[in-house]
Amino acid sequence: MGVKSTQDKIFIVAGHIVMILLSVCALAPFWLMVTSSLMDNATILTEGYSFFPKTISTDAYAYIMKEWQQIARAYGVTVLVTVAGTILSLIMVSMTAYILSQEDIPGVKIIFILVLIPMLFNGGIVSSYIIYTNVVDVRDTLFALLVPNLMLNGFNVILVRNYMKHSVPMELQEAAQIDGAGLLYTFLRIMMPLSKPIMATVGLLTAIAYWNDWTNGLYFVNDSRLYSIQLLLNQINNSATFLASHSELNIAKADIPTGAVRMAVAVIAILPIAIAYPFFQKYFESGITMGAVKG
Repeated sequence: MGVKSTQDKIFIVAGHIVMILLSVCALAPFWLMVTSSLMDNATILTEGYSFFPKTISTDAYAYIMKEWQQIARAYGVTVLVTVAGTILSLIMVSMTAYILSQEDIPGVKIIFILVLIPMLFNGGIVSSYIIYTNVVDVRDTLFALLVPNLMLNGFNVILVRNYMKHSVPMELQEAAQIDGAGLLYTFLRIMMPLSKPIMATVGLLTAIAYWNDWTNGLYFVNDSRLYSIQLLLNQINNSATFLASHSELNIAKADIPTGAVRMAVAVIAILPIAIAYPFFQKYFESGITMGAVKG
């Protein structure tokens, strides 16, 4: 690159300043979440949350650790459901997207419409609840945490379909067909290896959706042994709030770290995803760009 003009240098410096400010704005809530989870509840009640607390307290984490055996079990349930759900979702999404990317297959436009319509309209919570409880009957099973999210992948299908259709050269598929390769062979040996960026992107989005899901557990799970981490931590948070709000229980509000517990619950819930995300970031950026812009 040649020597940059003064105007270019000013533009670059201004761009860096803007990005730094945006980064600070993005990281500030996470910093506040961590520091607030380490604050004393009495300080939170009197002074509010602070980016730089004067005193450090682990009461919130100690309160949560009282339920650590159940928390560890909930983590196991969530990890199992997230891994299984992500794998099954990727299989369903990739195969459906591949078929939709082949315009010469009879009926492909009808299938595309059937995938598109549920993205715009759905039957609502009541009808979905009746289907999953009375017809499929997933109550108090791991399928209650797994199956409903498998049926909500229309956006991911369109994302992968656009990538396969516009980012993978059609000449490769035609050459494979000339050599005698069928749809399955072309899908496994050509399309999937070349679609790693978009599959990593969709996989990350799906894993986050499964990890953060607690509504399915709320609707369909009553057995505490099947609680996901999000549902369990939400109940711990509600329990702390309940105890602190009922004076007849003879418990001082300052003894129940309600404010800090909320932040500690958020830290525990978000930590695994925050650790995993950097490993998928490069695929996420390239996949989401190529899969969404073209169409």
